[in-house]
Formats: sequence, structure tokens, C-alpha cells
Amino acid sequence: MTTLLRSSVICLTTFCTLLAHTAQTAFGSNRDTPVVRVVREASPSVVNIHGHKTVRAGGLPGQGQSFQQVNGMGTGVVIDSRGYVVTNFHVVQDVNDIRVTLADGRPAVARVIAHDLRTDLAVLKIDAREPLPVIRIGTSEDLWVGETVIAIGNAFGYEHTVTQGIVSALHRDVPVNEEQSYTDLIQTSAEINPGNSGGPLLNLDGQMIGINVAVRVGAQGIAFTIPVDQVLDIVSGLIQQKTVNQLSHGIRGVTKWKDDESIFEVTSVASGSSAEKEGVGKGDRILQVNGHTVRNHMDFEFSMLELTSRDSIEFEVADSKGDVTLVSLQSRPQTRTTDAISSPVAQRIWTSFGIQGEPVAEATMQDLNRRMETAYGAGLKITSVRPGSQADRQGMQSGDVLLGIRNWQTSNLNDLDYILRSDEFRSGSQSQFFIIRSNKTMIGYLQVAQASRRTTR
Repeated sequence: MTTLLRSSVICLTTFCTLLAHTAQTAFGSNRDTPVVRVVREASPSVVNIHGHKTVRAGGLPGQGQSFQQVNGMGTGVVIDSRGYVVTNFHVVQDVNDIRVTLADGRPAVARVIAHDLRTDLAVLKIDAREPLPVIRIGTSEDLWVGETVIAIGNAFGYEHTVTQGIVSALHRDVPVNEEQSYTDLIQTSAEINPGNSGGPLLNLDGQMIGINVAVRVGAQGIAFTIPVDQVLDIVSGLIQQKTVNQLSHGIRGVTKWKDDESIFEVTSVASGSSAEKEGVGKGDRILQVNGHTVRNHMDFEFSMLELTSRDSIEFEVADSKGDVTLVSLQSRPQTRTTDAISSPVAQRIWTSFGIQGEPVAEATMQDLNRRMETAYGAGLKITSVRPGSQADRQGMQSGDVLLGIRNWQTSNLNDLDYILRSDEFRSGSQSQFFIIRSNKTMIGYLQVAQASRRTTR
């Protein structure tokens, strides 16, 4: 009887153990926390970046110089399944051979296709043989101080290192040196080390809310992240600059959030554009472009990246009622009013003032205004500066955007020619001019008398 009772107890204990195990399997282990689930979902879209660059190690001119290889590492996030990755620019700056390790261990080679030095962001392209998993993107507009966040990165070369912390503060400005500073960053207590740069900061919904960028040297638990909304704006602008002169569809839009999901909503359609002719209007949502799902402005720009002016573009569009239609547009090259150097106006400006230039595209101007929080109407992009010219002596450079002189706007070469030849301009001793360089507004002064004499010859 005692033996039977003992056996029954053993059997009952075994049954309870099996039942508990079955319950854990069916309803989830207590160990399967939100953090674990976030890491499981996000890790496949995180890549590890390795590279090296050659730096001068010593030696005087004429005596020979020695060089050494400096190894670097960082992290990247897949933002488009075709192999487009976002990271920090300082991770890949001056690196000739960018090596990437995917989450499953496969090696790949990457190249930089766009970058922005001021915000320290870069877009890479991996030559992927098959579609890559893409990170889920959230928003940084509604972050709570104190909410849990997770970082994944290539810390000190230890790939896919996971750390956890909280949002410690918002809207931090962090100066780096005289030339660069980060603005409006997220401060977090999630441990970030060398190699984490370019990796994602995630919320408990598994959405990327920022790109990790820097740590406070000598401090513990103080790290900084570029907010994801800022990342989306910058990356969208970088890609738009690569496509604006090849494609002309006429659609402008913004990312909006609706029912905890992001959408890309049309804010305007250019008059006379193919989109307007096909009935696309303000308030419509772009769902897909040539089969690529569009969830935000960045998705929309990336969907255009590998198209040319010869390609037709198919938009899946939803109107305000939710009705979905398929719109096919034939893209044409962006109409540009670039003044040729052979024209009398262009030749006169080149001879007297010393620049060649072209009007800044409307989309590029909108992007500059968004980045700089300005409202400039138009500008003249300087494409060449003649050495020794008036413009050269005033420090103007190729790539500058000339906004205006004194109270006059310079939207094209005709505007500039009118200003330089006007009596009002030539009656003064000097005139203030305004340019954009590296996303900053700069002010200079033209010696009008000297410029006027050259203009009237």
C-alpha cells in the first residue's frame, strides 16, 4: 500500500511537471518577455559593418612617408529589402572596402550611395542575392521619458550585442567640434559602445525609433540617438536628390500616422504633371509603387531609386473613401531651365562675375527648407567658379546655393544678371549676399564698385 501510494505520488508529480511544461509551451514561457520578442524580430534586419582605411603614420615631405591600416566597425539597419542600409557616415567615411556581415553570418560587400556629413548619416547598398528583412520603423514624436528601449549593435566587434535601458531625456544637443554638432537627440541609458554606431534603438513594439550615434566619454549610462523621424527626413532628401533630375511624376507627400500605422499621404500634385492628369490628388495615399510597399516618405523615395525616365511607374493609390485604383504614369525627365554657358547672359556673368549656375529644383529647395527650418523661395546653384574672379575672391564655391543679393532673389542667371547690371546695385560700395553651404546660411559682402566696372566693359 505504501509502495502504491508512493508510486501514485511519483506519477502525479510527473504529470504535474508535464502539465506545467505543456502550459508553458502553449501559453508562452515567462522567459519570453517583450524584450526577447523585440530582439527576435529586429535582429535579422541588423547588419555588422567592418572596414579599414589607410592613414599617414609619419614622415616628413621629401623623406618618405609611412602608412598604417586602421580598422573600424559599426552597425547598420536594412531599410529596403533590395539591400539598402542606413548607418552613421563616420562609420564608413574614407573606408575603401566596406565589409558587411548579415545577421545569418553571410558576408557581403557594400558601397556608399549617399551621405550627409552634417547629420552623420549615410545610405549603403549591399548587393543582395535575395530580399533582405527590413526593420519596422516607428516614430520619435511620441516618445516617453522613462520608457524601455533596446539597442542592438556591433559593440567592440561583438556582433549583435543587445543592451537595454530607458529613454533618459529628449531634445539633447551634443557638440562634437567646431565643425559638427548633433541636435535634438534622444538620450538613453542603454549601453552603447564603439561599434554600436549606426545601429537601431527600438521600442517595446519592436519599432526602430532612432539610430545610435554617440556616447559621452567618461560617463556611464549616457548615450545618444538620432530620432527616427529626423533619419527619415534626411534619408528621404538624400534619395530624392538622386532621382529628381531623372524622374518627374509631380507627387509630393508626407509621412502620417493613422491607427498606429504610418502612411504616405499626398500633400500636393504639380500642375500639368502626369500624376495630375491621371487624377491623383491631395489627400490620396500611395500604397505601392511598382510593387514596392510604401509606408512612409522614405519608402516612396526608395521606390523610385532604380527607375529611369524611360520606365513607366505604377502607383497603387487609395482615395479618402478608401477606394484603391492603379495609376500608370510615364515619367519624363525633370524640366530644367539651366542656362548654357554659350548664352549671352551666362557668358556675361562668367566673364564679369565668375560663376556658372543653374536653378535649384523645387523639390531640392523644399528639402533644404525642411532640414534648415527655413522658408526660402528659390536659389541658384553654383556649378563652377572661375579662379581669380569676383566670386572666387568672395569665397563662393561650386555647390553653394546663392539665395540673393541685398533685397533681390537669385532664382536663375537672368535674375543675377539683372542685379549686377542694375543702377541701384552699382550705386553702393558693397552689397550683402546670402548662400547656403552644408545646410547652413552664410553671409558675405560683394565689393560692388569693382564688380560694376567689370560688368560695364
